[in-house]
Formats: sequence, C-alpha cells, structure tokens
Amino acid sequence: MTGVLFEAMCDRVPELRTGLDEWTRRMMRWHFSPATGSPFWLGRRAGLGFDPLHDVGGFADLRLFGLFDKEELRRALARDLLPRGFRGRPFRVFETGGTTGPPCRVVNVSRLDADVRIYRTLLEARGVAGGDVLAVTPGGPHAYGHFVEGLADSWHGAVFAVDFDPRWVKAELRARGEADAYTAHLVAQTEALLAAERPTLLFTTPRLLLALAMRLPKPVSAYGLRAVCTGGTSCTPAEAEYLREEQLQGVEWIDTYGNTLVGHALQAEPVGTSSRSYHLPPPFAVLTVTDPGDPWREVAVGERGRVRATTLLEDLFLPNLLERDSAVRTGPHPWFPWDGVADVRPWRDAGNEHGDEVEGVS
Repeated sequence: MTGVLFEAMCDRVPELRTGLDEWTRRMMRWHFSPATGSPFWLGRRAGLGFDPLHDVGGFADLRLFGLFDKEELRRALARDLLPRGFRGRPFRVFETGGTTGPPCRVVNVSRLDADVRIYRTLLEARGVAGGDVLAVTPGGPHAYGHFVEGLADSWHGAVFAVDFDPRWVKAELRARGEADAYTAHLVAQTEALLAAERPTLLFTTPRLLLALAMRLPKPVSAYGLRAVCTGGTSCTPAEAEYLREEQLQGVEWIDTYGNTLVGHALQAEPVGTSSRSYHLPPPFAVLTVTDPGDPWREVAVGERGRVRATTLLEDLFLPNLLERDSAVRTGPHPWFPWDGVADVRPWRDAGNEHGDEVEGVS
C-alpha cells in the first residue's frame, strides 16, 4: 500500500497535493480578505499587530498569531464564524463535546465532505468499504454522527443509529462517579441492532467499544461485522490488546485520533516494532508535538510532548491550539508521507487545566 493510498486520497481530494506553505497563503487570503473572510477573523485583523495577508509567507509564520485561546471560540456567534465566501450556501453548526468547559461551536460547509472522501479511500484500501452501517456515536450537534451518515450515503448504505449524549455521561461521572445505567441502555440498543440487522460496519468510540465487549452476550466479532471504526477517546495498550485478541478476531479495527476542531488523524499499522501511529492529512490541519515547557519547540521523533494543532480549512481557521493530549511524535509512515503521533493520552499535569478531565464513553 506504500504510496498508493496517499495518491488515491489525492485523486479524491486534489487539495492534498498543495504544498503547506502555498495552502497557508491561500487560507490567509480566504480568511482575511473582506470579500471571503468571516466576521470572526476580519474583526480581529486590526488588533493582531501584523497583517496576515502580507506577513504570513508560509506555515512557520503562523507563529505570529500566538497560541489560540479557546475562550474566543466559545464566545463567538455561529454566524460570525461563517466565511463570507460561503454566502448563500447551506451550512451546519457543530459543537465540541464540552470536556474541558462549555462547548465550542464551528460551522461546516465543505469540510465534512472532504473528511468523508478521505476516510472512504482508507476503507477501500483496507477492503471494508460498503454495506450497512451501525453508528453508536454522539449525534445532534456533534460532528461524528453526521460524518458517519455522510460516509454511508457515499455508497448508498443504510445507517442504523444508537444516539447518546456524551455531556450527560460526563455529568453523571462527575456527580456520581459512574454511568452504568446509561451505558447498559446503549449496549442493549446496540445488541438488538447487531443481532437483527447484521450491519457491515460499526462506528463507535473506544470506551464504548470496551463497554460492548464487556456486556454483549458474545464477542463483538460474532455479529458478522467486517470492520469496527472508532474515534474520540483513548484506551490503554492492555485494553487494545484485549479487544484485538478476544473481541475482534477476523474483524478490521480502524481507529482515528482527532476531534471536531482538527478532524480525523488516520491510523497506520505498525512498522517493525513501532506502535500504531495517527496521521492528520496536511494541508488541512497539522499536528505538532511540542516541549511541555515550550509550546513552540517541536520534540524529536520518538519523544513525548503536548499536542499543538493548527486547522487550515475554508470552513475553519484555528492557529496554534494546545490540545488536551500528549503523544509521541513519529516520522512519516509508508502509507502517509507526513509526521504522525502515537501513544496518545490525556494531558495530565498537576498544574494544567485538564487535570480533572472526564472521558466517559465518548
């Protein structure tokens, strides 16, 4: 699959062939030109202390923006986030899960379509695209469920859905330390659909996949699934080994790392003794693993640090956002010719704002 997967993705999404510096300049023109930019960024241009249209010559110059403060996004009105270049086009508003505070809102016009085309190419390369889909994912304002629907629509598959509210689960965990009744409710609905409809693909989160493995009357692999696709939360190496060895024999397990703000970093299989890595396709977004004491210094390949993300989409521009995760930086993979991250964990430090983070089932 060396090189072939990336070329297939580029055929579906030609923008992936654009150099990062060129794409950065293009996004500066889009987001900071009066005719196409959003009120959110146009209103901030005068106070930046530099001119993005003239002073940003490439990706490295995005450091001029400093670190992005999520509070700005939390306070923004959704319509102020919509670029004027999308005037007259339909759009949707998606929200983050609210893990570390009130949810952030973003708009979607074209990004979900690109996500679908890229991910479908990955499924086709692994021989598991097509068929009916069971989505045990957050729905409503959350992008994940809408992404799964778009994916199934791309090959005219049926979508069976079990909805859950991740914010309710996290509230239950914070208040009572458990959400067993709610999890049992989700598992019961999932088991009924797996048994009756025999979908080809199951989409869910790693934490809920573990709950299914522990509570279903038979192994997950016994329901005729071709693949299980997960994203959203982390699981330990021991938990992952249990799922692969005891629950997913003969079933492809495709995981992603990411969130509503940065998109999907695609999982690559280990090479030699390396662990699984996740690669986010530039130029749409870039993950940088940074020194915990210096967010502008990238660590060496093989070292652990805190994840800094930059999103460069027509729908959304977010420069230099420190994520709530730590990871090990990896080099390029034969499938993906760009750096990745591995062994992703929640960022926990006695002095950081995410020390009380609750992942729940989402």
